[in-house]
Amino acid sequence: MGIREFPGGSPRGKGIAAMRRSPDVSPRRLSDISPQLRQLKYLVVDEAIKEDLKWSRSVEDLTGGPAGLTSIEERILRITGYYGYQPWAASCKREERPRDGPGPAEAPAGAEAGRANRSGCRCSGLQLRKLSWGLAVVLCVCASWAGSTQLAKLTFQTFDAPFTLTWFATTWNCLFFPLYYAGHVCKAADRQSVKQRYRECCRFFGDNGLTLKVFFTKAAPFGVLWTLTNYLYLHAIKKINTTDVSVLFCCNKAFVFLLSWIVLRDRFMGVRIVAAILAIAGIVMMTYADGFHSHSVIGIALVVGSASMSALYKVLFKLLLGSAKFGEAALFLSILGVFNVLFITCIPVILYFTKVEYWSSFNDIPWGNLCGFSVLLLTFNIVLNFGIAVTYPTLMSLGIVLSVPVNAVVDHYTSEIVFNGVRVIAIIIIGLGFLLLLLPEEWDVWLVKLLTRLKVRKKEETAEGGGDLGSGPRNKSRRARSSFAR
Repeated sequence: MGIREFPGGSPRGKGIAAMRRSPDVSPRRLSDISPQLRQLKYLVVDEAIKEDLKWSRSVEDLTGGPAGLTSIEERILRITGYYGYQPWAASCKREERPRDGPGPAEAPAGAEAGRANRSGCRCSGLQLRKLSWGLAVVLCVCASWAGSTQLAKLTFQTFDAPFTLTWFATTWNCLFFPLYYAGHVCKAADRQSVKQRYRECCRFFGDNGLTLKVFFTKAAPFGVLWTLTNYLYLHAIKKINTTDVSVLFCCNKAFVFLLSWIVLRDRFMGVRIVAAILAIAGIVMMTYADGFHSHSVIGIALVVGSASMSALYKVLFKLLLGSAKFGEAALFLSILGVFNVLFITCIPVILYFTKVEYWSSFNDIPWGNLCGFSVLLLTFNIVLNFGIAVTYPTLMSLGIVLSVPVNAVVDHYTSEIVFNGVRVIAIIIIGLGFLLLLLPEEWDVWLVKLLTRLKVRKKEETAEGGGDLGSGPRNKSRRARSSFAR
């Protein structure tokens, strides 16, 4: 009793026990829970054990499930903690409470009201704090991304070396882990030494830590993708204006969705397919805006290639490495900087001696522009990777799309860009597609609930208005009867 299986199935009595795990062992990758998927695919929960396991949200999710989860695989992913959801953590906390304590009906009404008011104030204060931080993060992302793009355009007027600039800026990634450790020393209650913190973060790569094999198989490919993404983006800035470059790079979110749908088997969402179609249509219209000239076509192709490399980087990271904590992400980005120094340094040297990227003397290099660009790009990556600690991820993504109007205003006063109708429509279409991709997975459920609440409220107001109108003549008739009786 408890777990019932379909005819022809094998015994599955250990399914619920396997799901109720410690919160510290959340799965990182889809491959980590594939045995549970195969084992629990044919399981059904008996009605008889619902009362005994009423404190466990895992059983509720497995039997009922929220709206939007249509397959058993997605329910198991939700149960086992994939996508950051850990129902066993909530169930463990609930099981710690004594079950013999007074129920909700036994508590005083005043105490319940007080608790509800305090929790409501707490929630509203937390949300207000997150929104305040979100506004600061959006401004920081927008300023750093637009500033780095404009400064790169300015740098290429005197220093025509996009790959050298890419190499120089990527080298600054080595500062990620030292900056993270400085924050850990300032904030953490139990401070660890650098060696202890490094070893703990190295568990992200496996039980053996960061070995030479792991470095070349799990870090080096991402270093190559990182370099290609930045180089193609900077090379495109030489060909076309920064407004077109920034708006076309926003298409990388659509590419991430398409690759995740194909490779990671993410949930299909019609609204995101529409957003991907809008992004592709915007790319075509942006190409048509300048009349299919060679420079514009090459520049647009370079930006689309940069957005594709960025999307491939994100999807492969999720597929091979899963989700990373702050320290693990900082260590990984620092490793990319080390890889850049060790293995990419030879390429700028070769380009210099072959005079592909040549400068007469080191005194002619605009070191101020190079360092400023590197600092802005480092700030952008720090805020984008660690800003989730203080605000919502959706607000951080808004900073990227808000950099488009900032670049448009700067280009209007500093270059000869022509904002014709086709270019404006292309910018609006790509921006709309980007905003559609920011919608949560259960946006349709929330919209239905909101419309239902509005309809119920409207009916209540109509009923109250009708009751007030109906009570008027009755009161008048009563007064008339009383006066007539006198």
